[in-house]
Formats: sequence, C-alpha cells, structure tokens
Amino acid sequence: MIPEIKKILYTTDLSPNSAYAFRYAVGSAKRHDAEIILLHVLEQVPDSVRALLADYLSEEQQQTILEEKLTYARERIQKRLKIFAEKELQGESNVLDRISIEVEEGHPADVILQKADELHCDIVVMGTHGKETWHHTYLGSMARRVLGRIRKPVFIIPLPSGETDITFHDI
Repeated sequence: MIPEIKKILYTTDLSPNSAYAFRYAVGSAKRHDAEIILLHVLEQVPDSVRALLADYLSEEQQQTILEEKLTYARERIQKRLKIFAEKELQGESNVLDRISIEVEEGHPADVILQKADELHCDIVVMGTHGKETWHHTYLGSMARRVLGRIRKPVFIIPLPSGETDITFHDI
C-alpha cells in the first residue's frame, strides 16, 4: 500500500526557473489535499571565511547580516508565491493557505534531510539544473547528495535552461 501524502517538502534555490518544479509540488498538494513546506537553504559560510570576518565584524554584526539575508529570502519567496498564485491558481488561493515557508542557513543537503525528517514530510520535490559535467547532466549535485541519504520518495524535476512561462527574473 502506498502511504498517504499529507506533507510535501519543496526545496528551492530561488533560481529563475524554480517555479517550474513548484508546479509539481502544488499539483501533488491539490491531488492529495496536502500541505507544502517550502524550504530555501542559504549556503553556510565556510569556517575559513568566518575566521576572516571575525577580524572585521563582531559576532553581533555577523548575526545581523545573517538575519537580514534570511529576511530578504523570505520576502522574495512571498513575492514569488503571490505572482505564482496570480498566474497559476486562478480562484484557488486556498492552496497558498497550506504553504509554510522555512529559510535556514547550513549545508543544503544536510538541512533538506534534517527538515524532511523533523517536519515528518511524506515526499520531497526538488528541481535540478544538472550544471555539472556530462556525467551528471541529468542529476545535479544537490539532488545526488540528497538522494544518496534520504529514505523518503523524492521527485526530481529537471529545470529548463531557458525562460518558461513562469520564470522569475529578479524577484
């Protein structure tokens, strides 16, 4: 028996074509009457860079900058959700009521795995660019890192390279 899908973890790098994969998350949410948790992970600054920053910025200043980056990412996501709803969800705005936003700092694959378990998600939906060498054309590095360790169903959506009808430019 296939388990019920009640929570979908949709991961996004906020690239211009990321809404293309979001369509799949929304479609699944509608079909299964599920909740979507939209996750964006800000890449953690390497320890060597943090050490250099410590010479110029206090811990409080570094924390303030991080909080500003997290807030900015949340605002961009909210703007994108509004645009997505206007273009894609004519009269179905109740779908937005079932979307929560998580913005975290860390190593993206680790955070995705942690959140999928912590939030008891049933499936994960993620887009992939496949920007690496020809060996990895069909599966990006982040998707590979997640797939190698996760124990939940994962939908990998190849993102188109050119503009789509729902491309986000500089939002």
